[in-house]
Amino acid sequence: MYDSGSTAFMLVCTMLVLLMTPGLAFFYGGLSRRKNVVNTMLMSFAAIGVVGLTWVIAGWSFAYGGDGSLSWFGGFDQLGLSGLVKGMMTEATQTPEGTLYPSIIDVTFQMAFAMITAAIITGSAAGRVRFGAIVAFLVVWALVVYAPLAHMVWGGEGSLIGEVIGALDFAGGDVVHISSGVTGLILCLALGGRRGFGLKSYRPHNVPFVALGATLLWFGWFGFNGGSEFAADGVAALAILNTVVSSAAGLASWMVVERVATGKPTLVGACTGLVAGLVVVTPGAGFVEPWAAVVMGIVVSPVCYFAISRLKSLLDYDDALDAFGCHGVGGILGGVLTGLFCVPELSWTGQGGLLYTGDPSLLLSQVLGILVTLVIVVVLDLVILFVVRAAFGGTLRVSAQEEALGLDVAVHGESAYPAYTGLDS
Repeated sequence: MYDSGSTAFMLVCTMLVLLMTPGLAFFYGGLSRRKNVVNTMLMSFAAIGVVGLTWVIAGWSFAYGGDGSLSWFGGFDQLGLSGLVKGMMTEATQTPEGTLYPSIIDVTFQMAFAMITAAIITGSAAGRVRFGAIVAFLVVWALVVYAPLAHMVWGGEGSLIGEVIGALDFAGGDVVHISSGVTGLILCLALGGRRGFGLKSYRPHNVPFVALGATLLWFGWFGFNGGSEFAADGVAALAILNTVVSSAAGLASWMVVERVATGKPTLVGACTGLVAGLVVVTPGAGFVEPWAAVVMGIVVSPVCYFAISRLKSLLDYDDALDAFGCHGVGGILGGVLTGLFCVPELSWTGQGGLLYTGDPSLLLSQVLGILVTLVIVVVLDLVILFVVRAAFGGTLRVSAQEEALGLDVAVHGESAYPAYTGLDS
């Protein structure tokens, strides 16, 4: 028989992670300009639709199908989730030894991961990308980048990053945050800056939306990290505790950084620090002690603050809603710090962090895993962009007139605030 506690735990965690993508829609919607809020939120909701379909059709099979003989790809044997229901019915009468819950739960749990990862990307392109182009990009990206990368990290024996390289990623530092953040950077570079970028200040149009979105993300993240233990046990409890304390430390640290840098802590900054603290602990949530999670949260905020407030202007790229500055940079930092703070007894590979063992092997594996992730994501992103751009007549951007009017009215024919008749400055 299945363990009813772990089964219920995984069902709840799955629903929590599913909540994160609508939460991100509010977070991004609040950060966007008033005339683009519908478009910005719809891109996140579109990720639910298109990634949900592609995951059932092929994504799950590409990530977790096959016989494990390939280190970089699952297989084609579970296209359309073929045989899944029959397998579930067989397991119901003869549960495999050691199985804690029905494996069919994993399909939805991992689908929710793919949804939120794809949705994160859209923040970098907000305000000027063609809606059809971003939807097409996400469809291809989920199959060509996300699913194989999930296999390389979490595909078990023989997987390139998780097994061959020996890098640890408890809940998605490489698979979710680095992949989405770096893809966001590539996408915003390909699009170019928004109209008036560098000449005017873009401010969040609805701060309560940002706070609401951050709240939903924070709540959902307990399922994101806790559920990645795949059992209702002590490690899951540790992952949830680390998620709380790292996000708390990230929030507090960001307020301090803002107070020093600008003289005024802000609610948007506090929400951003909360998310940064969640991002940085994700790779090591089940591997590190709570004190280490606090350190990770404290460190991530000044690093991400610099990336968002200084690096963009230094390198002149328009990451509209800071997907790279928060998720890409935070994910990379979290992967490296996991190599320092991982408790040897909790490590999937048996290798502990440098701080415990004095051995740099795990730290080097973490760095190499990140570098391999970066190379794979950048190369495949460029190929996908070339194909999608060609399919959409050579441009991914809306027209200058549509951008000036606002994408809500120009592209979708609706407005979040119908009484508003002017243009954002």
